[in-house]
Amino acid sequence: MAQTTKLALELSLKRLLLTKPLDKITVTDIAQDCGISRMTFYYHFKDIYDLVEWACQEDAGRALAGNRTADTWQTGFLAIFKAVRANKPFIMNVYHCVSRKRVEQYLYDITYDLLIGVVQEEAHGLRVRQEDQQFIANLFKYAFAGLMLDWIARDMQDDEQELVNHLNTVIEGDFRRALERFAY
Repeated sequence: MAQTTKLALELSLKRLLLTKPLDKITVTDIAQDCGISRMTFYYHFKDIYDLVEWACQEDAGRALAGNRTADTWQTGFLAIFKAVRANKPFIMNVYHCVSRKRVEQYLYDITYDLLIGVVQEEAHGLRVRQEDQQFIANLFKYAFAGLMLDWIARDMQDDEQELVNHLNTVIEGDFRRALERFAY
């Protein structure tokens, strides 16, 4: 039941974003649109930005599905691009109404979740400290998030498949090579 209510709140927020910007939407607006009380909203989220963060994480999780491996990270990253494009009104409102630091943190969390699995898989059989694996995942996280932020800032004009192909060309095999340099 809690998940159903959260999804209803997310859909309500996205529907409202088609008519007004995020900074003009209130908890009351969302609650009325869902036909629930404000207290029900606050039972699930502390504020609208908490709902936004949850929605971003849920959308990314659905987009990534099982694509968190060395062989499938490109599919996962492309799926995130496509999910962002499919939710363009929501994403553009978040991008323009939420602080840059908070938007970056959403992206960092999402991309780190994708990348740490790839790094851990590539580290299998190598003796690499956990801290070094985290360092490598963080390094690539900044590249991935930066690419996504630039794409959003350009109003998603570039072809996302082409961006992922370019990224893959640049880093192909670098996860493993970087890990091998840290192996002891």
